[in-house]
Amino acid sequence: MATVFLTYKLKPGTAPEDYEAWIRSVDYPGMRGLTRVSSFVTHRVTGLLMGEGTPSVDYIEVFDIPDLAGFVGEDMPGAVVQKIMGEFMGFVDNPEFIVAEPV
Repeated sequence: MATVFLTYKLKPGTAPEDYEAWIRSVDYPGMRGLTRVSSFVTHRVTGLLMGEGTPSVDYIEVFDIPDLAGFVGEDMPGAVVQKIMGEFMGFVDNPEFIVAEPV
């Protein structure tokens, strides 16, 4: 099982309410409908637990993917992910896709 963390900021001028409506109506149904995605949740970053200042990102997405090779090889180039990614990139700046596994 791989966990993918996706971190990003919204593009300037993007209304968080519009983006979050898109998450609920397009992103969640599409990505959660893929058989290789066992869990997918988007988290709005609301602040820092310690220290001062502002967080470096606006959102963090967490995916649990049991078959990462299949997801990358088949799902990512597929129509569902390509459509979602095209729309997603219209909302966000500099997304970082991080693959992690438990220690």
